[in-house]
Amino acid sequence: MAALRVAVIGAGAFGRNHLRVYRELELAHPGLVQLSAVVDADEQRRLAFAEQYSIPAFATVDDLLCTALDLDAASVCVPTIHHAAVAELLLLSGVDVLIEKPFAATLAEADSLLALAEKHSRVIAVGHLERFNPAVTATLAVLNKPMFFEAHRLSIFTPRSLDVDVVLDLMIHDLDIVLSLTNSPVREVRAVGIPILSRKADIANVRVEFESGCVANFTASRISTEQVRKLRLFQPHQYLSLDFARQELLSIDVDPRLVAGLAAVADNPQLAAQFFAQASATSREASSDIETTAHPTAGFSLTKADIPKGEPLRLEIEDFLQAVQHRTTPRVSGEAARAALALALEINTHIAAHTQRAGLA
Repeated sequence: MAALRVAVIGAGAFGRNHLRVYRELELAHPGLVQLSAVVDADEQRRLAFAEQYSIPAFATVDDLLCTALDLDAASVCVPTIHHAAVAELLLLSGVDVLIEKPFAATLAEADSLLALAEKHSRVIAVGHLERFNPAVTATLAVLNKPMFFEAHRLSIFTPRSLDVDVVLDLMIHDLDIVLSLTNSPVREVRAVGIPILSRKADIANVRVEFESGCVANFTASRISTEQVRKLRLFQPHQYLSLDFARQELLSIDVDPRLVAGLAAVADNPQLAAQFFAQASATSREASSDIETTAHPTAGFSLTKADIPKGEPLRLEIEDFLQAVQHRTTPRVSGEAARAALALALEINTHIAAHTQRAGLA
């Protein structure tokens, strides 16, 4: 099978990393992929990348498609407002697409792209990068019945992605992950957001309740003094803490024997205290591995998962290329990305309503 010929549309902050990863994969697996072109409206930028990667450069997608390059796939890394128009041209030309998040600017655009892909048997993957974070992959292996999430995604202000608000810029990563982990319809949304430096909301706090009874709190800010990307979740007898930046997963587990024992004496405070004191003594005596038992409460064990590190973008692009090559569904399909977009847009509707009620509009 010939190497997949790919192009990167948009060589800004995101696109330049797509160019880098495609070239790295080309050098590592020459038979898998070939970086074939770059498209960018900025002449200086596109010529610089054309020289760096020794590939042809084009000002528009139309210019690219008029050539005889015969592309197989492309990464769409243009501003969100142009996602639909660019992806539509590519899909109509028989090109599979990896679209940076958010999927599109509106649900109507997302639905149009999904229909087009189905009609022409094309692959759509969407760049919800954190789905490929090794810490998320490790969480899937121990997921039971999550009932509460606490997500914090804070970033220092940069003048990128100002065409969208903080919900579509940052929070949508966590919305997508929580939707995939709960696998339950949304029941209720409450949200507040405030513009600080831009004309759109730069900080937002959201509470989402799912039909399963699970509740998730989300906080996102792009005006923070520090970078924070963490997700905490609680499920029966277990607490999990994910650090996306460090690619770490910490779990605190409760010994089922402690739960059963306390339940048996719950109606007698004196017996409960005696039982807990005995359990504490036993726990200290049995402690031999500081890494997995260093927790101040008896019957609780603290474990740091052994996670092999990996670059999420590379894992994402490898998944996309496998889907293109084998005609399979990518990990983050267009349908999954549409669900995250729908929730993000619903949140923005609630933010707008709250802003109106508060007299801030």
